[in-house]
Amino acid sequence: MSKIVNLSEAASIAFHAMVLVVQSKNTLNVLQISERTGSSKHHVAKVMQQLVKQGFVGSMRGPTGGFTLRKPASEINFLNIYEAIEGKLEESTCAMDKPVCTFERCIYSNIIKKMTCDFKEYLKEQKLSNFL
Repeated sequence: MSKIVNLSEAASIAFHAMVLVVQSKNTLNVLQISERTGSSKHHVAKVMQQLVKQGFVGSMRGPTGGFTLRKPASEINFLNIYEAIEGKLEESTCAMDKPVCTFERCIYSNIIKKMTCDFKEYLKEQKLSNFL
């Protein structure tokens, strides 16, 4: 079956962590992000590692270490973050993943494509700089 818009816990952690990082005057570490988001520190660590790998944040080790933005907040939107965690957001058209509907007209009235397109557009519009 085709994937209909899905917001995983990892993507949610990524959004929240990136907003926390952009709002912080200092570096934030995994424990601080974990406490603020109410998420497992191990899950936060995995998500942050992926965001480092994708070049959104830099990490510094040590007692005063943590994460900082590597790109300007105005250049990062939620779609960038989502796709760094979940992979490319495909515009699904059919829940059954069929090129041609079994019926004369779509029983979902094409709502799946609309939801996916609306979600993608919303993510594009949400820049980290909106949260400063």
